[in-house]
Amino acid sequence: MHPHTDLRTDMLIDGDWISGSCGGTIPTYDPGTGAVITEVPEAGEADVAAAVEAASRAFESPEWGGMLPADRAKALLRLADLLEADADAFARLETADQGQPLGVSSGFAVPNAVEHLRYYAGWATKITGVTTPLSVPDVDHRTRREPLGVCALITPWNFPLMICVWKLAPALATGNTVVVKPAEQTPLTTLRLAELVRRAGFPDGVVNVVTGGPGTGRALVEHPGVAKVSFTGSTEVGREIAARTGHDLKHVSLELGGKAPSIITSDADIDAAVQGNLTGGLLNSGQVCAAYTRFFVDSARHDEFAEKLAAGAASMKLGHGLTEGTDLGPLVSAEHRDRVERYVAVGRDEDGARLHERSPVDGEGYFVRPAVLSGVTDDMRVAREEIFGPVLSVLPYDDPDELVARADATDHGLGAAVWSRDIATANRLANRVRAGTVWINMPPLLDAAASWGGMKASGLGREMGWSAIEAFTEVKSVWTHLG
Repeated sequence: MHPHTDLRTDMLIDGDWISGSCGGTIPTYDPGTGAVITEVPEAGEADVAAAVEAASRAFESPEWGGMLPADRAKALLRLADLLEADADAFARLETADQGQPLGVSSGFAVPNAVEHLRYYAGWATKITGVTTPLSVPDVDHRTRREPLGVCALITPWNFPLMICVWKLAPALATGNTVVVKPAEQTPLTTLRLAELVRRAGFPDGVVNVVTGGPGTGRALVEHPGVAKVSFTGSTEVGREIAARTGHDLKHVSLELGGKAPSIITSDADIDAAVQGNLTGGLLNSGQVCAAYTRFFVDSARHDEFAEKLAAGAASMKLGHGLTEGTDLGPLVSAEHRDRVERYVAVGRDEDGARLHERSPVDGEGYFVRPAVLSGVTDDMRVAREEIFGPVLSVLPYDDPDELVARADATDHGLGAAVWSRDIATANRLANRVRAGTVWINMPPLLDAAASWGGMKASGLGREMGWSAIEAFTEVKSVWTHLG
């Protein structure tokens, strides 16, 4: 189903393709069939050190360190053009390796990556400092925004290519060098992107890619030559990275887990809310950190909403991501599938919750039918813990004044949604909910120009927009005596 005969499996270090110093490999699977696609190297500490040292040399080199901003912009635009020209192959490879339907990879993930490259190419020539009037005589004061150095970009398995580019584009636009470590489950589009980086004309060592599991990531985070760590993944791992980078006084950006509430007020258009929440909750089979997972619905409309949500979920077609007509692909691994099914069982067995009817899954692959649980209460595990799969919990409410407190009754604060015909009510709720992004009457869209990140345990810092320029630079003050 995915005859990828031209797969890149070697790592890129200092412009060379290498198979690693340890000889160990990691298989990567097609989650739609369970079959091994190929194997990639397990980078050891020596490989990580070589990549960081190559990035450090490139950062100091005149070829990169002295490159004009306009030329950095041109290199990013060349990379965007190359990715766009190869978009179909990238989308198919992403679907084969990650499982998401081809409509998601080709219609959302790859175009979003291209957009980010072009957006940050535009910023490369527009990064400015300020002049400041000081209360010191005969002094001119100005600031410069300067790159940080070697940045470790550690990316997740749910949108491997897209989230890699979210970090890569601003890191390069600001003049940093990088070592990328993709998730061990989904390394293939990152390695293919590394081929395009070379073709786009970036100097050797500016972009390096190492593959491996948690040990590889840990070695990268702990390397003293790394100035910044940008990580997207679980809150648990994010806490470990924050602790280590805090000890080492490195820059860090973390985009972590979510448990997004979606508030459906009594006056909301229920049919529109159902449709938007199906998209928001089941995109990529719920493997989205901002997925809508807790639906707070006025008690008078709870049953109607839950029944329509369950019917809509049941009508979605499960299948291999490369099969035409597939609405929902598999989960990324057998391990993750089993974890999500355990949560469904926990929710089913909670006193007072109702699991709406689900048909059995046929065939191979790591498939999970969407599970809609209604009558859920705030203290149930399915309402408190991040599941990262197609499990949708519907919670009734009677008192609108309790909504914000209930929506915020979680450690997470990445995204939230509000559905209401009353724009004043919607905006009051949006202003009060503790989340990095709130969508009103819409599914969770993203754009390169819109700042993105979480509050509370959902992360530190922001990506996208000007926020990412700030995240990959630091400010230097320059004082000049004029006397």
